[in-house]
Amino acid sequence: MRTLLTAIVIVMVIANAALTDNWPQWRGPLGTGVSKETGLPVRWGKDEVTWKALLKGLGVSSPIVWDDRVFITSQLGQAALRPGSHPTLARGDEAAAEKPLGNKAAARGEDSKQVSFLVEAFHRSDGRRLWEYRLAAEGPLPAVHQKHNLASPSPVTDGELIYAWFGTGQLVALNLEGKLVWQRHLGKEYSPFELDWGHGSSPALYRDLLILLCDHVPASYLLALDKKTGKEKWKADRGKGVRSYSTPTIAHGPGGDELIVNASERIDAYDPATGKLLWYTGEPNRFPIPVSSSDNGILYASRGYRSGPFMAIRLGGRGDISRTHVQWLVPTGAPYISSLVYYQGLIYMANDAGIATCADAKTGEKVWQERMDGIFSASPVAGDGKVYLTSETGETFVIAAGREFRVLARNQLDERMVASPAISGGQLFIRTDEHLFCIGKKASSRHGS
Repeated sequence: MRTLLTAIVIVMVIANAALTDNWPQWRGPLGTGVSKETGLPVRWGKDEVTWKALLKGLGVSSPIVWDDRVFITSQLGQAALRPGSHPTLARGDEAAAEKPLGNKAAARGEDSKQVSFLVEAFHRSDGRRLWEYRLAAEGPLPAVHQKHNLASPSPVTDGELIYAWFGTGQLVALNLEGKLVWQRHLGKEYSPFELDWGHGSSPALYRDLLILLCDHVPASYLLALDKKTGKEKWKADRGKGVRSYSTPTIAHGPGGDELIVNASERIDAYDPATGKLLWYTGEPNRFPIPVSSSDNGILYASRGYRSGPFMAIRLGGRGDISRTHVQWLVPTGAPYISSLVYYQGLIYMANDAGIATCADAKTGEKVWQERMDGIFSASPVAGDGKVYLTSETGETFVIAAGREFRVLARNQLDERMVASPAISGGQLFIRTDEHLFCIGKKASSRHGS
């Protein structure tokens, strides 16, 4: 009996661990924006949050979570904006609510001409700052759009090291206590990070590799580094004139893992272990930003730019798969910036014009489409039968997942929000220009840190 009880306890612990995920990268454990957790929050307000922590710098990167710690990156000081006009994403009446990146704390105590980068760690139970790591910006500072800066890439962690990448090409690997393990400057070592409106791609982890997409004006390439040492493992040149603001993602195909890249010429898939090109499809796209989601051997992808296409692709192809593996394609209607999310057989998306759409994942046919008050640059996340749509205007819409459009709650924080939320331990972590918010039930410490 004692042996049986012990076995039951072990099974319960394992099951609970499976339901309470870390959120180690932008878009979550599998890079799909989906959580398996239950009991996620529905209603909150600016005075009804678990905690909020003042951020020392600015950025639009998303928070990541590992055990009792939340990590986030920022920029201190002001870098140059690209000359000329900065086009808005929203159109019509919604454009009046669109604002540039900025807050009063942006350069508190800092020389605005001296730019540096910041990685901060917060305790998930109460939001207290555990440590910070600062890195001085080196070399020419690329000019950016007014809605972001050089701290746009989100960090990633494997639970041992945290990898933070910035728009100059500077890259650091820190341990969980904030101590430097290794660093590189890709902008100096390989090629300058020059790209219209600035670099936006985040790093990705695959087994023992850290994978970085560097599609820029001087050179376009994929780079894989040893995650423990930073040494190059493989490099795939991607040709002249290729541009991308997207993040590479891993999809599990019938013949093995595939590294998916959304870029200006097309969608490419590589062998993530070697950098070998596997397949490609799609037409040129001017500003490729969104990332794909995958489930059960099917890739659900959008290309970005104004009302661009979205599609379903069967994984496992080779060469040009446009006529063999594209199951369906809708030529217009996808968001400019935010990625779609696949959840329970349906695809959800929201755009900069305040239009939310649900489509059938088997056919691409529209299930419902509704106008909402918002500018949706952040990518949606889903879990516990809910879809969370976060607007730049500070409001998060909680939508009931399903074929009937139903708003469960509208939650206002009254601060500009561009970063995508993180989900972990039954809580949402939302980054604004000013603060990092924790929303949901009070978490108990799992490691007592």
